[in-house]
Amino acid sequence: MSYADEVFKANCREIITNGVSDEMFDVRPHWSDGTLAHTIKSFGVVNRYDLQKEFPVMTLRKTFFKSCVDELLWIWQKKSNNVHELNSHIWDSWADETGSIGKAYGYQLGVKHHYSEGDFDQVDRILFDLKYHPESRRIISNIYNHHDLSEMHLYPCAYSVTLNVTGDRLNMILNQRSQDMLVANNWNVCQYAVLLHMFSQVSGFKAGTLVHVVADAHIYDRHVAYVKEMLEKEPFEAPKLWINPDVKNFYDFTVDDFKLIDYRCHEFNHKIPVAI
Repeated sequence: MSYADEVFKANCREIITNGVSDEMFDVRPHWSDGTLAHTIKSFGVVNRYDLQKEFPVMTLRKTFFKSCVDELLWIWQKKSNNVHELNSHIWDSWADETGSIGKAYGYQLGVKHHYSEGDFDQVDRILFDLKYHPESRRIISNIYNHHDLSEMHLYPCAYSVTLNVTGDRLNMILNQRSQDMLVANNWNVCQYAVLLHMFSQVSGFKAGTLVHVVADAHIYDRHVAYVKEMLEKEPFEAPKLWINPDVKNFYDFTVDDFKLIDYRCHEFNHKIPVAI
């Protein structure tokens, strides 16, 4: 059984059984028909994934791995905020007529900051520290920039990572302020597991533990039935992740350098509505 499925099931059962509804609030998210999109939620969910044991991809329904990696590279490698540079249409609802999502996500990672060692953007600073200061307890990214929030079309959900070298392993904490469990949970877990593998490979470490911290883990009202259907399924074994071992430079990775070997998943014949 895939461990990612076990974690997802446990989180969703807790939310459905003991979660708190926000129906008393005039919430911001809404459905395409204008109806308010309410949720039930748990606060402060923390999950741990040992990447030396298995790759944390869900089998209860398909995670579209290529699109998942493409979006990750769009944010962390291209440092882009324009959906025209993305091969999927995930972000189209938040883009303006030029394709921009404002000063969000990749834009923040690409802004250069001054340090005593020179000028770096956030990604290059991480790569620099992993190479020259792997013992550092200050290897952190943060894209929740209050100064620019008014110019972001969507406030960042996954907003910070902390990297920490312990022995020969590189570990990561991913912080999220909010997560749509059905739509985005395993998507984000896979993305940051891949990112941890990328940073590990180019800096000479083994990928260690991914700790995923979610402040507001929720299931939307129109998703509950789909989640309950998934909870009745028996997960498959987790597939193996293959990464091209020849890539040694973070910026040389492409979508084709990542593959899931023997990935089996259940059919999921529903079009999931996404709250905006």
